[in-house]
Formats: sequence, C-alpha cells, structure tokens
Amino acid sequence: MHIQSQRWLLGRRHLLRGIGTTLALPLLDAMIPMRAGAAAVARPRRSVFVYIPNGVNGMTWQCTKAGRDYPLSPSLRPLERHKADFTVFSGLHHPNGLGQAHVCADTWLTGAKIDAQGGRKYENSISCDQLMAESAGRQTRFPSLELSISSGTGQPFNSATLAFSRDGVPLPAEDNPRQIFNRLFGEEPGGVAAQRARLTRRRSVLDSVMDEAGALRRDLGNEDRTKLDEYLHAVRDVEKRAERLDSWLDIPKPVVDPKLAATFQRDVPRAQAGEYWRTMFDLIVLALRTDMTRVVTYMNGSEGNGLAIPEIGITQARHNLSHHNGDPVVLERLAKSDAFIMQQFAHFLDELSAVQDGGEPLLDRTMILFGSGMSYGHSHCNSNLPILLAGGRGLGLKHAGHIDYNRPHLKEDYTLGYDEWRSLCGRPKDDRARLSNVFVTMLQKMEVNAEQFVDSLGPVSEIL
Repeated sequence: MHIQSQRWLLGRRHLLRGIGTTLALPLLDAMIPMRAGAAAVARPRRSVFVYIPNGVNGMTWQCTKAGRDYPLSPSLRPLERHKADFTVFSGLHHPNGLGQAHVCADTWLTGAKIDAQGGRKYENSISCDQLMAESAGRQTRFPSLELSISSGTGQPFNSATLAFSRDGVPLPAEDNPRQIFNRLFGEEPGGVAAQRARLTRRRSVLDSVMDEAGALRRDLGNEDRTKLDEYLHAVRDVEKRAERLDSWLDIPKPVVDPKLAATFQRDVPRAQAGEYWRTMFDLIVLALRTDMTRVVTYMNGSEGNGLAIPEIGITQARHNLSHHNGDPVVLERLAKSDAFIMQQFAHFLDELSAVQDGGEPLLDRTMILFGSGMSYGHSHCNSNLPILLAGGRGLGLKHAGHIDYNRPHLKEDYTLGYDEWRSLCGRPKDDRARLSNVFVTMLQKMEVNAEQFVDSLGPVSEIL
C-alpha cells in the first residue's frame, strides 16, 4: 500500500461510517505501519491472564486421564465445545510460592519470593504480562490493561492487581465497566488540548517532586533512602505513562457503535456476579479486537474479595467457601461455584472465537492463561495449581489435552478422594513442573526475547 494512503488509515484507524451508524473496526493489515521495503509486517500477538482466588474443589476439577483423549472433569465441562482450544495442566507450582498464603495473586505472574510470614520487607519483581507489554505495547494506545474485582492495587501480601512493573511496583487495576469503557473509547474531557494541558501540568509536578526528592535523599538514612527510592520508581512509572498518553492524543480513538457502547454505560452490580464477569470479558474482547491493547490481566476475585453468586444460590464469598474444613455441603457449593465461573470463561472463549482477525478467529491470535495461585484453599496449599492455557493456535501453540505432571509419580490412578486431593496440593510431585515454564512458552510466542523467567527450566515442548 502507498505510504500516504497508509498514514490516512492510521489517522482514522478503526472508523467505519455508514448511514446513521458508526462501527468499531477490527485491526486491519492496512492500519499497521510498514517497515521500509517490507511487503508486510507481523500480525498482532495477544495475551490475557485470568485469575480466580482461593483455589478450587480439586475433587471436581482434577482430570483423571492424561493426553488428548481425556474426559473433562465436572468443573471443566462447561468448556466442552472448546476442548480442542485449550490444554489443562496438573502438578504445576511456583517453587517460591510454596507455603505462602495470601500472596498468591502477588506472585502468580512474577514467581517472586515474598515471605508474608517471616516479616521481611515486601519486594516483588516484574510480572510476565509486563515483559510482554514492554514489547507488544509499543504499537498500541495502552501497553497493557489491568482489570480486577477491586480497583487500585490492594495492599502488600494481598494484591488487587496481577501486574507489576520492572521495579516490582504494582500497577493499579480498574473494576468499573463503565469507567473502563470510557477510558478506552470515550472522548478526552475538554478535548485534546485540555488533556494535553493536564498532562503538561502533571509532568511539571512530577519534575518538581523528583528535584525535591533528590535534595532530600542526601539527608536520609539507608532505610529511608530505600523507601524513597521505591516511591520514586512509582513516580517514574507514572511519568512514562503520561508521556505515552501525550504521544497518542492526536490519534483518534475507535468509535464504537452506540448500541454496543450503551451496554457498557449501565451499572452492573457485583451482586449479579455472572453478568458482571461477562461484561468484563466483553470489554476485554472489544479492547483486543480494536487493538487498544494486546496484553490484559483480569482478577475475577482476590484472596480476600471473591464474589458470592446469589443467582445460583451461593451466598458465601469464595474465601469462606475455600475454608470448608472438608464439609461436604460447603465443598459442593465450591464445586458449583467453580463450574459457574467456567461457564463465564466459556462465554469469553465464545466471543473470541466469533471475532475474525485476518481470516482466523481472534482466539487463535490470543493466548489466555486461566487459573489460581492456590490449589487447596483450606490450608493455603500452593502445589498442583489449577491452570489451563487456551487459544494461540495462530501463534504456534499446539494444544495437548491434559498434561499431567503428577501421574508418573503416583502409585495408583486418581480416586478423587478428599485425602488424595490434600496430598496432591501439599508438596510438588515433580519439582520440574513449574508454572514459569508456561510463562516462558508464552513469552516466546509473544516474540519476547526470553530464554528464562525466574525459575523456569524451559518452554513446554508438548504444546509447541
């Protein structure tokens, strides 16, 4: 395509005006800047991370047979129509997460060692999604999108976000569908000029803070200097994001069909858990298909804040369900909650499958990691994590059914009894079965130059 024509498309990307309506376009090849002398460029690669808190009922989650020809467990049956689109893992763990309790979300995507019991200073590291965002986010308005059941960052040892910057600083998440939609697709308050003026004032304030902090630092002791440095890391991150926003102000946002936009302008109370979760999933699909971002994290609950599901008769929050003490009635409710959450996740996969992206489903251009940083919630066990990886066929993933790292180390077939479940979640059966191996696989498929991530031992060859 002629460069001038391509620039015209870039300036008006995603806009399609018809008689009486305006629609959001998917990302078109013609919207992507071409390298000098190149006939084409690589198509977008995307990743989404979906977190559930407090583990699952392993007796109804655990699949009993490995390989491609395996029956889905009761909790996973809502995904039956997508069975060819995902791989289930058994036996994965974070070596640094064993024995930890409510830091599961803090370390799910970082694999960092955070000792919540020992009184050590809270220190995290960069999360897998942010490594992807540093690369894939260069071409999108938002390098990444952080969503959660609770806005903000939560608190150390009980995070409300999955994303952590290169300095280990938590990135605040958003929880209100209307506000998220308006940030992604709404007009800038007061117009572009007003927004640029606000960003300029913000940078002026940040510059002043940095200057004063530099002078103050000389008069502080070592411990206070460390605290100040952590604060300044966060300030620098805000400054980078402000600069990025400024660089995108002159590029129009996608214009979404008014009927579609209206679905995100209503209040969706968390008391309607299913509708709330589906709305958040629909927002993710819209953000991906319009190429507003290519990296998304979504906590559908935190360890201390997991929704009750009154529409199916579950009035207990997920944290309370996880502390079941083996009570069959509570365990049945937890299993019912697990299956309901998977129904909402199946809706997400449905929507990704329905959107075409360059002749193939958006699901094939998107990897989705789903799971928890805890397995057996009653005793806060962190081995045999419930994990599945969906999508990504167009990125080179080959789904392998059920990859079971436990079974070679078991003397008998699964019984799915309570004592067996607790045993599986206590200590890893296979030390080499590390969640970070999955992260390395995903990072490489996102074309991030990563041979290792934290304690990984290599990519998962079975799905390549």
